[in-house]
Amino acid sequence: MIARYKVLTERLRSELQPLEQIVERVEGALARSVQQPENEIYFIAAAALDLHGFYVGLEHLFEMIATEIDGGLPKSARWHRDLLEQMTLSIQEVRPAVISSQTRDALVEYLEFRHVVCNVYTSSLRSERLSELVQALRLTFELVQRDLLAFAEFLDNLAKADDFDETLWLKAAATNPAFDFLNDPEEDIYTLADGKPLQDEV
Repeated sequence: MIARYKVLTERLRSELQPLEQIVERVEGALARSVQQPENEIYFIAAAALDLHGFYVGLEHLFEMIATEIDGGLPKSARWHRDLLEQMTLSIQEVRPAVISSQTRDALVEYLEFRHVVCNVYTSSLRSERLSELVQALRLTFELVQRDLLAFAEFLDNLAKADDFDETLWLKAAATNPAFDFLNDPEEDIYTLADGKPLQDEV
């Protein structure tokens, strides 16, 4: 058993509950901002900080995956965005994609908002924009949860293997939601008649 994979698996699963609690708190803060308009600024500030915490908490998990599995974090000045993009990559004989492109697209909104919260006063935030992010947060979390649980299952199997088995990787790739787009009819554009057979020289 590869111990570090087992530890990472448990971290991925255990961190989903705190992330869901953040979703519930943010939804509650937005609802109370409507019910108590005289205190709206306080609830908006609380929701903004929790939205920031949601992405930061998730990014820590991505950092662990990049460090433990991929061999390191991106080095560019825009490493936060590059790390998110890295999680959508399927790396041959290393791992399948961690998240789908659909999940990445949803998370980009929260990555950008995290930057806003870090650089402006919460009192300057637009309540309309924050409301949009809060309303989309539940679905975003469900996408994240689906993808991370699928990746945790891959790590479970990997932790039990003495050596990397290519069939394990192929099975994980075939069942990972990140590859669902390959089932679209428009992706089925090749047949066995396409291309030419390889003739290896002896």
